[in-house]
Amino acid sequence: MATEGQFEYESVLCVKPEVNVYRIPPRSSNRAIRAADWKLDAPDWSGRMRVVARGKVAYVKLEDKISGELFAQAPVDEYPGIAVETVSDSSRYFVLRIQDDNGRSAFIGIGFGDRGDAFDFNVALQDHFKWVKQENEFSKQAQAPDSAPKLDLGFKEGQTITLNIGQSKKKDRTRPQSSGGLGLLPPPPGGRLAPPPSSRSNNHNTQPSVGGNDTGCLLDLDSSNSNLVAPSNPPVMTGSDLWGDFDSPKWPDGALGVE
Repeated sequence: MATEGQFEYESVLCVKPEVNVYRIPPRSSNRAIRAADWKLDAPDWSGRMRVVARGKVAYVKLEDKISGELFAQAPVDEYPGIAVETVSDSSRYFVLRIQDDNGRSAFIGIGFGDRGDAFDFNVALQDHFKWVKQENEFSKQAQAPDSAPKLDLGFKEGQTITLNIGQSKKKDRTRPQSSGGLGLLPPPPGGRLAPPPSSRSNNHNTQPSVGGNDTGCLLDLDSSNSNLVAPSNPPVMTGSDLWGDFDSPKWPDGALGVE
């Protein structure tokens, strides 16, 4: 009758084309295993190694390089464990517990010529049993879902929430507007502002002309001597006196072109 493991898919975890097998002496005590005690220069067998997984169990298979015939295999149900052990004096050698179909087991030594192959073999087993650990945790959570604390995201009694959808708050920044559309210039370093050019021409204090000044202008026209200067403060004259000089002109005949 076929067992349950025979119907599971087999996935390949690692393949190494060259591996050496050594016959190791039996353990005499609990001291660590040393590869230096083996006959490293004369391996008992050489071939190919494949690490496969069926379900949660990994299998280390030693096969012939050409024909692919199975030489020995070691089922690994945990790592690190008794099925695969490292040695104390090298990272390229391991102790493997192999089993046959009848359940008989024996310990052999395996070694890699390249340190990178030994690293890949070690990492392949670690990754597989890391996945097995996660699967066990998931199955426990599925069997007892009520044991895990639940996160309550519901609203409490009287609790409300406000949503602002499509409303964005923008800060209104008012810019100072200058007359004429021109920006204001910064003040000079001295701190005093010079008046604009238009103000200089418009800010002259013009005093209205008084009667004395008008009289002086008319007296200049009345005098025949150009060197005469009107007095600074002439007496105020009435309207009849102001135009009285023009009634008796003093210019000689022919000065104004009239004969």
